[in-house]
Amino acid sequence: MASAFDYAPAPESRSIVDIAPSYGLFVDGEFTDAADGKVFKTVSPSSEEVLAEVARAGAEDVDRAVKAARKAFEKWSALPGAERAKYLFRIARIIQERSRELAVLETLDNGKPIKETRDADLPLVAAHFFYYAGWADKLDHAGFGANPRPLGVAGQVIPWNFPLLMLAWKIAPALATGNTVVLKPAETTPLSALFFADICRQAGLPNGMVNILPGYGDTGAALVAHPDVDKVAFTGSTAVGKAIARQIAGTKKKVTLELGGKGANIVFDDAPIDQAVEGIVNGIFFNQGQVCCAGSRLLVQESIQDELLDSLKRRLSTLRLGDPLDKNTDIGAINSEEQLARITTLVEAGEAEGAERWSPACELPTSGYWFAPTLFTNVTQAHTIARDEIFGPVLSVLTFRTPDEAVAKANNSQYGLSAGIWTEKGSRILAVANKLRAGVVWANTFNKFDPTSPFGGYKESGFGREGGRHGLEAYLDV
Repeated sequence: MASAFDYAPAPESRSIVDIAPSYGLFVDGEFTDAADGKVFKTVSPSSEEVLAEVARAGAEDVDRAVKAARKAFEKWSALPGAERAKYLFRIARIIQERSRELAVLETLDNGKPIKETRDADLPLVAAHFFYYAGWADKLDHAGFGANPRPLGVAGQVIPWNFPLLMLAWKIAPALATGNTVVLKPAETTPLSALFFADICRQAGLPNGMVNILPGYGDTGAALVAHPDVDKVAFTGSTAVGKAIARQIAGTKKKVTLELGGKGANIVFDDAPIDQAVEGIVNGIFFNQGQVCCAGSRLLVQESIQDELLDSLKRRLSTLRLGDPLDKNTDIGAINSEEQLARITTLVEAGEAEGAERWSPACELPTSGYWFAPTLFTNVTQAHTIARDEIFGPVLSVLTFRTPDEAVAKANNSQYGLSAGIWTEKGSRILAVANKLRAGVVWANTFNKFDPTSPFGGYKESGFGREGGRHGLEAYLDV
């Protein structure tokens, strides 16, 4: 018998977005075929439905796009900052006007729940363009000296977990500071970047300022290696980040790398349990855990472990997994078959090494790529699941007795992108945060972002900062 509190289906309409059967590359203000005619298909992760056929850029296309960006740079960099700001403001307003359409598109192409694309991704995308529009005529006052100059052509490579948001993180500061852009979206999520190209035309952005090149890893490698690219910005895996660092070594290219993470979420014995549980769930199960700053290592003070885990398991049992376009859905689809296979392999390694696996009762859809929310207990720092970035809805639970032990365990990682602290004591927050080697430390919350705040990592989580005033420096000759 159905409960009076069961959720009725509440699907968002697909008719809001009109996806064409095929898309070309966006070069010098026009959509064109790839020089060699190659194409690939982009698939909806929740249904395995082919959404569209997309042109696949090669080295010749990269060269054409970089030349277009170089030509456009002369005019764009010469514009007064206030004039550049007008274009960014216009882009931000169009994003707001088309946000429902873009949210549905992102959910279809990426697999994340519509309430995340609608309520988190799209407002932040617009906010980044508004924020950096405000900086465009104030660069002399940004703290980088008088008359800072743009670098030139920025080659940008973004991942599939936040396609449109990562685009905004990269393109907004680049344009505000007077640079031009060649951007390669991930091969599994190219559509929102191509829709953004249409927004650039709608905003009247001059040709060549923004160029979009869908493709695979070879496209990104060609862009990074191009001799006329002055700035490289990459968000993605640590392995690829290391390869990029080796590739540009000895060149004059400026680079920022935002790479993997294995964030520690530390819960002390005086933390508000219910609030902490919500933060833990948001920290690891938001976007199915496909977040580089996810709180994938839960460090719980030993005295409250049982109470916290009981509460956490109850909460996980209420999460709704299913159609990402349903407004009630909490857990959507894994982005690709390849990523699902990686998650499955690492989870099996966790079980084989002796950690105890638990998932709530959960019926997975028969088509698409799905993985139930999972937590592991009896985890040690030696376990693979405590060391490697899983990039999925998988939480490893470890315990500690003292603040010093919590800090030592949190810092015992090759990564250093994010961390969280849960306690009622402000002094403890400050004392522990100052000892954590993480680029961002949240206190009594997790996964909170703002365009005014810089983001980046330590160690193998990369270097450089995006967002805030600090994010301007990466695109300026200072």
